[in-house]
Amino acid sequence: MILLPRTIRLDPSDAVVFSRAAAPGEWAVPGGFAFWEEDPAMMAGKRRQEFRAGFLGLGSFGWSTLVEVAEVDVAGRETAVGALAAHILAEYGAPNADAARAAAEEEIGFAASLCDGHPPGTVLALSRSLEDGAVRERFRTLHWRPPAPVFAIAEAEEEAPVLPDLTRPLP
Repeated sequence: MILLPRTIRLDPSDAVVFSRAAAPGEWAVPGGFAFWEEDPAMMAGKRRQEFRAGFLGLGSFGWSTLVEVAEVDVAGRETAVGALAAHILAEYGAPNADAARAAAEEEIGFAASLCDGHPPGTVLALSRSLEDGAVRERFRTLHWRPPAPVFAIAEAEEEAPVLPDLTRPLP
């Protein structure tokens, strides 16, 4: 069984905070390489948000705040590697297709390692920051907790006492 991160969207916020939001269901990588030529301290707005908390979707090459661990077959993994290699070659100036493919394999391998030990459906989040001149990525798992009910209806086992009628004066 091969596991890879897949984009999810729990609310519409990604479409607001990122310049391009990944569609739900895309295979994803952390995508830190997308910021190599930029100074994180100079980033602002949506680009800064992409740097701080974005996973790169491999269909749209948009960003997603959250991903889930998902099973992929060998053909699906190969498709993800091919899409990323083509993107690296076209957008990031890889010297040739072999170098782009090697970089894509490394990034997909790293993405897969984030899924190790987690069952499918586990949600992952990313926090990227600049510390002492180096980019640091931190990953965490988010665990689903069903919401606690605010109100609940309970059946009484005995009849409730009759309360006095307060609409008329007491004797």
